[in-house]
Amino acid sequence: MKRRRLTRRNLALFSGTRRKKEKASALESAVDLTSSSTTETTSTTASGFAEQARENGILHPTHSRPPKNLDAILERHNKSRATASPPASDYQAFAEKVDIAANETTMMVETVPWLLKKYRGGYWRQFKQPFTALPDDVGFNNGLSAPQPDFVEGLQEHEFRPVSVSSIQGAVLYKDDPYAVTLPHIAGEWKGRGKDLDVARLQSAYDGAALVHGRNQALAYLGKADAPGHAEVTTFTTDGATLNFFAHYTALSEHGDLEYHQYHYAAADLRGSLKGYKAGRRGLRNAQDHAKEQSYALRGELKKHWRRRKSVEDNSLPATASAVEGEASYEEVDPGANGAQPPRSAAPTVRGADERSATKFLTHQPARRRPRDRQNPAARKRSPSSTRAVLHRGAVRAYTYLP
Repeated sequence: MKRRRLTRRNLALFSGTRRKKEKASALESAVDLTSSSTTETTSTTASGFAEQARENGILHPTHSRPPKNLDAILERHNKSRATASPPASDYQAFAEKVDIAANETTMMVETVPWLLKKYRGGYWRQFKQPFTALPDDVGFNNGLSAPQPDFVEGLQEHEFRPVSVSSIQGAVLYKDDPYAVTLPHIAGEWKGRGKDLDVARLQSAYDGAALVHGRNQALAYLGKADAPGHAEVTTFTTDGATLNFFAHYTALSEHGDLEYHQYHYAAADLRGSLKGYKAGRRGLRNAQDHAKEQSYALRGELKKHWRRRKSVEDNSLPATASAVEGEASYEEVDPGANGAQPPRSAAPTVRGADERSATKFLTHQPARRRPRDRQNPAARKRSPSSTRAVLHRGAVRAYTYLP
């Protein structure tokens, strides 16, 4: 190889070649790091997901116990709606959409307007968004990729201000998003026509565990917890033809391990008949309303807790009033022989001291015995008791000195 002369031009060429090599090396390292990190978690569609989820305490419905509030859940599920039931034409249009939907995304887009209720304001929904703000390996998600439900609905993060809900583990679902869904109580999974709903059921078990985890962390922040065995989180799965409902909660196993229960409490045949379509739509919208009520109730408790803590912090601050310099002087008024009180219009005289500090000092002095004056024999001849009145801010304070 021919050696080049040491000139400015050759030195610049050498520096440029070196920088290119360093950039390529850094890029290779980043690719290796990315590939190694992605292999550490298991996707919800991977073959080992079910085993890892069970290892993390997420139970199959056949092993989940009925929640303690199952009767209330079923009553709410079957409750009549205040609005009119959908007509037969709505059912026919829905059935047509289900029959021709070619894949999962199309099924979801076409059936959402017919099944779900839409809310306004800061309570909204997200579709197919991974929970990027959820920390790794907190128990139920050990070794698993982030949950990514097809549908989730709840309050936006800014609706909780001034509470810093981002400090509550699992409360906020997405990073760097002030409108991120926060502490939701409902999630759903779709599948294409004729696809495996058991996969959707497994995914919804993972979604429900994430929502229950966030709720439990928020309640722990408040110093409380749900009643044992009570479920307030709902998930659902559908392929357009069948709609399944699940209730989620946590409970300790006989060995003391935390387990996430997913109880299948209802199902509806959406495609089979108008009656089935009405029942499924009614139950789903009732679940949405309950989830919204729970979200707003939890937000209210968090804000109340914040105000209470703020009040305690403000009251515990050190006093900033200026210190009293010297002794406050005040006027003594003789109440008179007949015990009449001086007029309330008289004003106190405070000199050489902060008026507020003097007021606090003078008006909070307890009654006390006056010691005998041993130096002045005339003082011993004073009447058994004497009364002095102190005028202060227009009020009379009478002190009785006992011999």
